[in-house]
Amino acid sequence: MRAKPPAGPAGRVAPVLLAGIMVMIALMPCAGCSSKRDTAPQTSPAMTGSVILTPAQRQNVRLYTVASSQYHRTIETTGIVDFDNDQATSVLAPFSGPVSRLLVSLGDQVKKGSALAEVDSPDFATAIGAYRKTLATARTNRRLADLDRDLMEHHGIAQREADQAETDAVNAEADRDAALQALVSLNVNPQTIKDIQEGRPIPSATAIIRSPVAGTVVEKLITPGELLQAGSTPCFTVANLSRVWVMAQVFGSDLASVGLGDSAEVLPGADSNGLPGRVDNISALVDPDTRSVAVRVVADNPGNVLKKQMYVRVRLRSRQESAGLLVPVSGILRDDENLPFVYLAEADGSFARRHVTLRYRAGDQYDVSEGLKPGDHIVIDGGIFVQFMQNQ
Repeated sequence: MRAKPPAGPAGRVAPVLLAGIMVMIALMPCAGCSSKRDTAPQTSPAMTGSVILTPAQRQNVRLYTVASSQYHRTIETTGIVDFDNDQATSVLAPFSGPVSRLLVSLGDQVKKGSALAEVDSPDFATAIGAYRKTLATARTNRRLADLDRDLMEHHGIAQREADQAETDAVNAEADRDAALQALVSLNVNPQTIKDIQEGRPIPSATAIIRSPVAGTVVEKLITPGELLQAGSTPCFTVANLSRVWVMAQVFGSDLASVGLGDSAEVLPGADSNGLPGRVDNISALVDPDTRSVAVRVVADNPGNVLKKQMYVRVRLRSRQESAGLLVPVSGILRDDENLPFVYLAEADGSFARRHVTLRYRAGDQYDVSEGLKPGDHIVIDGGIFVQFMQNQ
């Protein structure tokens, strides 16, 4: 006989277990369906960083085909304006004595020979007196030499006496010429020298410091009453400001692209027009503080726009031709970490982010060294719209 299952609570265990097994079997197909729905989004464009646009949306996007190009590199840096020392002159005191009066102010335009200051100088008076004496002595000795030569021709005196008179005249004339040269070196007014030569009286011998060149008074280094030392005291600086020097700072990575004769553009302000210039000197030394090399740019300065010690922006355009993959600046975007990227058009019609490495900027284009290859198509107009769609 087959035994009957036990009665009571224990007899209900089997039906409960059977029911649980049936429920688990029923749920297994549903779990499979759920697994397929979770993995599907992993292959969608949103998860891979690509963006798919509708035909209407693609009308807002313009593409550019990347290709290798030749270009001249442009280096942007800063610089400091200085006088063109080839056209700027430091005026030293030609004589000693106290300054009695200043005759010019900063910014005054002067001509060559213009009076800059008056000085009560004993050197000046001594030089004028010496010229008067030597001039009179030379005239007297010449007259005596001519007279002795006439007497010798008529056998009135010996040949030796005539020769001695001629020697004395030549020596006196040499002293006269030396005294005249001393007046010229002291910048004595030519009219004063002429008055002395013609025996006319001259006004009080006031020493005058004169400008050796034409230009603008850009530095005034003396004051009334100051005692000057001949040949050592700087008094003024007169400069021709129609052309200036700009000392541009170029760092090692850019220095290889800069050469003598390269064209340059100096921009004194954000809204100002650039002033043309050219590179005429490259320093052989590196600044130990900034680790930069000074590149001297000679620039035109119409209207004296550029002032000494002014900070300016400088663009140096290399004459050396370079090759690279140039893309428009408008195609370069920045991510949350400020890294540059572009949107690359894929073969399936989607747009994918592609991080790039920028090397140089040439005008309104960047030279891309990594991330792109010739033939790639990138978005150069509408990139912000594509970025917006990607972030949705």
